[in-house]
Amino acid sequence: MRALLGAAALVIGVSGMASADAIEGRWRTAADDNGNTGTINVVACDAAFCGTLVEAFDTTGATMVSENVGRQIIWDTVNQGDGTYRGRVYSPDQDREYRSSLELVGDELIVSGCVMGGAICREGGRWQREN
Repeated sequence: MRALLGAAALVIGVSGMASADAIEGRWRTAADDNGNTGTINVVACDAAFCGTLVEAFDTTGATMVSENVGRQIIWDTVNQGDGTYRGRVYSPDQDREYRSSLELVGDELIVSGCVMGGAICREGGRWQREN
């Protein structure tokens, strides 16, 4: 009986563990207007998700120095269900913040955003999941 109760407690404990959300992880951005890309590390931030630029690359794919490394690129991003997320995104090449729409499709994250009011919208491309 004691072994059965121990096994039941183990099952309940394991099933109660929080699992990572599909958006969490490292993402390689699409090339910006200058041809540069970056790696964004997305993690849980309170009740939402945020992503920080951890590495920047020039048009040849070589690592480059960027004042934006360490900067939060996405924040206040909330899972809407069905692989869609809404939040905020910063575009370093435009030096502008956008309301973001992110769609997770397999190992791609389709990124787009609009400036408040929706007057200016742009595509952020398809980010690729890094292993």
